[in-house]
Amino acid sequence: MQKNTLGKILKIVAIVFMGLTAAMNLLGGVGTVCAAFLTENFESMAPLLPYQWLYQPLMILTILTAIAGGWVTIRLIGGGERARRNALIVLIIGSVLATIHVVASLAIRGAAVPANMKLYANIITLAIFLALGLPGLKERVDFSQRDRGSTRRTAGGLAAIVVGMALLSTPMWAGPSHAHAAGNWVDLLRPHLLIGGAALGLAGIVALASAALAGRETVSTAAPEPARSAR
Repeated sequence: MQKNTLGKILKIVAIVFMGLTAAMNLLGGVGTVCAAFLTENFESMAPLLPYQWLYQPLMILTILTAIAGGWVTIRLIGGGERARRNALIVLIIGSVLATIHVVASLAIRGAAVPANMKLYANIITLAIFLALGLPGLKERVDFSQRDRGSTRRTAGGLAAIVVGMALLSTPMWAGPSHAHAAGNWVDLLRPHLLIGGAALGLAGIVALASAALAGRETVSTAAPEPARSAR
């Protein structure tokens, strides 16, 4: 029982990190538009103007990687063959793209915030999935197994809440690096971030409540009936 419980916990943690990484890639990709296509509008991005040829494909590829990461997260929640392999592929691509982005930004303008957050997310999640393939853990965590409804809802609910929190907190950790003139570029996305973050958070809470209810019903159904006294 303890082995099975530990495997489920590790699986849920991996899924939550995968969902968070997909969100960070999406935010990082969309946020790169200032360096890729609107470079002339930001004084701090002026050194990047000759390097739009690099940042434009980085932006597009990062967004595509984020979409793939979202699909992989859904596959991990549902379970299926090649789910872990697909996650590793997406995470390796995301780590490579994020590394190029960070190294280029440091070399060209001397700063890589907040692209470094995207790099950390990809590398940490990649390390988690690599660790779960090691002997001893691989037998406990089987991403190809299709779990029952309560486990899927728990994983999906927690992932939705964490991603929602990432969206809601974006102005705090990305805003300082996107200030320009008397405003902030992140403010343009604030309504979308608030709506998306709140919707995901609410959906996650509903999923967790549903999982808790399903788990309680399972326990009550499995409980043995009291022994009847002989007459």
